[in-house]
Amino acid sequence: MKKIGILTSGGDCGGLNAVIKGAAFMALSKGIEMYIIPNGYAGLYNLIDNEKLVLLDQARLDQFSGNFAGSEAGHSRVKIKAISNPEKYNRIKDGMKKFELDGLVVSGGDDSGSVMVDLNSNGIHCIHAPKTMDLDLQTYSVGGDSTINRIAQFVQDLKTTGRTHNRILVTEVFGRYAGHTAFRSGIAAEADCILIPEIPVDWDVVYEHIVGRFTRRIRQSDVSAGTYTIVVAEGMKNADGTDIIDESAGVDAFGHQKLAGAGKYVCQEMKKRLKADPDMPIFMKETGMFVEGIYEIPEIREIHPGHLVRSGNTSAYDVNFGYEAGAAAVILLSEGKSGVTISKVKGRKIEYIESTKAIEQRFVDLDQVALYESIGVCFGRHVAAYEPILREVDGVYDRIY
Repeated sequence: MKKIGILTSGGDCGGLNAVIKGAAFMALSKGIEMYIIPNGYAGLYNLIDNEKLVLLDQARLDQFSGNFAGSEAGHSRVKIKAISNPEKYNRIKDGMKKFELDGLVVSGGDDSGSVMVDLNSNGIHCIHAPKTMDLDLQTYSVGGDSTINRIAQFVQDLKTTGRTHNRILVTEVFGRYAGHTAFRSGIAAEADCILIPEIPVDWDVVYEHIVGRFTRRIRQSDVSAGTYTIVVAEGMKNADGTDIIDESAGVDAFGHQKLAGAGKYVCQEMKKRLKADPDMPIFMKETGMFVEGIYEIPEIREIHPGHLVRSGNTSAYDVNFGYEAGAAAVILLSEGKSGVTISKVKGRKIEYIESTKAIEQRFVDLDQVALYESIGVCFGRHVAAYEPILREVDGVYDRIY
C-alpha cells in the first residue's frame, strides 16, 4: 500500500483533526503517502473530476492543529447508495485509480459508517475511525468527550444568570435518538433535571421536582435567589411517544427528519403548570417577587447552544483517541484489513470490530440513570428503589441482573 485517502463525514466535532494527523503521521512513518479527499463523500464521488489532492506531508500537517474542532478535510452528508447514477461505485473506483489510492480512512458516525460499509461491500478498501458527538455507536467515538465538556460548561455557567433572575433554565442539546450527551453533560454540570429519549417524560413528576427544589432554594437564600436547570436531548419524545420535529425542514440524505422544539416543548409544559398552580402566587408574594399582571410566575427560558457544542477546542481525551484511531486505521489498512471500526488501542494492540456491528445504535444504560435518580436527579419518571445486587469477582463487584 503506497497511497491512502482520508475523508471525514457527518457532523463536525472535536477530535477529527487529531484523527487526520494521527493517520498522516503513521502513514509518514510507514513511507505511505496520505491525501485529503475534501468535502466528505461528495468529494469522494467527485474525485474523478479533481485535478489534484492535498498531500499530508510534514509541512502541510504543521498548518493545522489537532487540538481544534472541525475538520481540515471538510464534510458533507451524502449517502452514496442513494445516488441515482448506476455507475457510482465504478466512478469512485476510477477516481481512486486516477490518484493511485489503495484504500481509505473514513471518520464518521452511524450514517457515515453505513456508507463506509456499503463502499467496502463494493470492493473499496476502508477502515472506520469512529466519530460522533452523540456517542451512540457500539465503540467510543471521537468528539463525545469534547462535546460533553462544552455542554457541561455552558450549563454550569448559565447558573449565574439563572440565579440572578430566579429563572428556570432549559438547555436543549444534540444527540438525536440517544441521550448520552445530555445525560453525561447534565450530570457533570449538576443539572437538576435531565430529559432523554430513552425515558418517556411524566410532566407532573418534572413539575413536582421543580417546585420542591426551586422554591426551597429561593426560600432558604438570604437574598431570595435561586435557579433550576434542565438539560434536554433534542430527541426527547412527546408524551404520546412521537418525535418533536420541524416538519418544514424535510429530510436529510439519510432520511432523518430534523429534530426541533424539545426545549420549547419543556417550557410550554412547565409554564402551563406554573400558571395553574394555586400555590405559585403565594410563593411569589412570600419571596417578594410578585407583581400583578407582570411577574406572577417564575420565568422559564430555553437556551440552544447549538453548534457551539461542536466547535472550539478539543478535549485532551479526544485528541489522544483521535491520534490513536487515525494511526491504527493506517496500520490496519497496511495489513490488508478492511470493513472494520477501531474500538481501542492498547499499547501495540489494536482492537476493532466489524463496522456493521459498530454502527448499531447504543442507548443510555437505564441502570446508570437509576443510580443518579436515587441521589436526587430528576429524569421525568417516578423513582424506583435503587438496590443493586452485587457479587465479588476477583476483587471487583459486578451487578447481577
